[in-house]
Amino acid sequence: MIDELKYYFIICVLFMGSVQSSELNWEVGLTSNRNLITAKGSVTNSNAETILYLAGLDGPSQATLALDTLFEEYSLNSTESAANIIVISNANPDREPLQFPPSGQAYSENTVSHVLWRWIGTHAPDLIVLEEGEDFGFMEAVSNSGIAGFGVIPTTRLSPTNSTIDFLNSNRKLARSDARSELDRRVARTPRGLAEQLAIVYGQDFTAPVYVPGMSVIGRLRLGYEDAVSELLDPYIKDQDFEISNASLLAGQLVFAEHYEKTGNNDSLRLVLRAADLAFDKNGDPLQAAPMHNEMSDSFFMATPLLAKAGKFTNDKKYFDMASRHVTYMRDMLLRSNNLYRHSPEADVAWSRGNGFAALGLALTLSDFPKQHPARDLILSYLAEHLEALLPHQDYDGMWHEVIDYPGSFAEITSTAMIGIAIKRGLDSGWLPEDRYRPAVERAWKAVKIRTSFDSVFINACTSTGKMPSLDAYLDRLAIFDRDDRAGGMVMNFAIEMANL
Repeated sequence: MIDELKYYFIICVLFMGSVQSSELNWEVGLTSNRNLITAKGSVTNSNAETILYLAGLDGPSQATLALDTLFEEYSLNSTESAANIIVISNANPDREPLQFPPSGQAYSENTVSHVLWRWIGTHAPDLIVLEEGEDFGFMEAVSNSGIAGFGVIPTTRLSPTNSTIDFLNSNRKLARSDARSELDRRVARTPRGLAEQLAIVYGQDFTAPVYVPGMSVIGRLRLGYEDAVSELLDPYIKDQDFEISNASLLAGQLVFAEHYEKTGNNDSLRLVLRAADLAFDKNGDPLQAAPMHNEMSDSFFMATPLLAKAGKFTNDKKYFDMASRHVTYMRDMLLRSNNLYRHSPEADVAWSRGNGFAALGLALTLSDFPKQHPARDLILSYLAEHLEALLPHQDYDGMWHEVIDYPGSFAEITSTAMIGIAIKRGLDSGWLPEDRYRPAVERAWKAVKIRTSFDSVFINACTSTGKMPSLDAYLDRLAIFDRDDRAGGMVMNFAIEMANL
């Protein structure tokens, strides 16, 4: 079986081609007790075969030291034509009960099982060499049923013969695993192709005019489905008096802004202006900040792009002034010393989507901001500082994590797509240096494609999240592995951005 397997390795630098023997370290995830599970990789060539060594499913073992030694020796002696290896030598440091495939909610139930299952799946090795002993159904599940929606990966037991340099050097002609083939299929999708795939599932319903389905509706408008979207919007266009009672509804009016830009429908314009005017009192004077911000960084996105659209459509400076006023207010409240944003004053935590909201909101706002406006350069500096602070926290695979700066928190897809949109918009607009940010957006795009299946299922989309009181509360948010409207909209728009539509 081993002689028939071809093998591959996925890493953040995959798009760059061949890599001369690079040693990598990953933060795979956290145990229930917040202890870190790590992996190491030796990369010789991005198209080479990949073998993953896995030990310690039943807790720390004697194999750990042996595999660590093998890894170090191989890293020093591998050549460009050699195989790539990944080593997880202490997979379950706290000896938690495991179950494969894992059941329950990630990552509050069967924590380590979910961590390993999803991480190994998204890295799709061609062969897994598994330590002898209790494996909690891992070998059977991976070999027969497939892993994390990617497919089957052949497995074999660790032995003296397959844990040597000679073994690794002799296995350069392994066949691609089904999982690796699926990963390759996902990566091969064009931006437009992925956007169209998602548009079949997402953006078909606007029963509530809120931003979550609204982003997919905007995506479908950008793809050219104007007639179908107009039908969805018709009930609201006819009823100009529906209430805007929360931030999600406020941001949902961006759909009507996009509809007005695409169709010139004046009723959509009236809805946009009605929503934007909520930032002013009955005398027309600006409020301290846009309403319904709830002290959350979400409001960078929920309010400011809509104000900028209103300014663009009317040429009325007051909307741009209010957008600047709101951004500064929220920034003063939530900016941390490291230029990341806390989600709210209740907990000093850089939640991933909270930072995604800030990056995306500022990028969308700037796209419509007049260059001659005195606050434009200030807002641009806010975005540039934030993206610069985010960049070091992008992982090897291209992802940002549930808590941006907490090691081992899960790789979160909605925030990665949102930050990716902001970076791409910044590159296209000339706000960001190509040499520094182009590789980051390409890695993010590849990572998002890998975590988006052909049936529009996503891996690790954080569930809906309001104000949380503590770091633990953010770390314990449900990581969705399913279809998800929020991820659908953000990933679709990231794809559209990458397609330059």
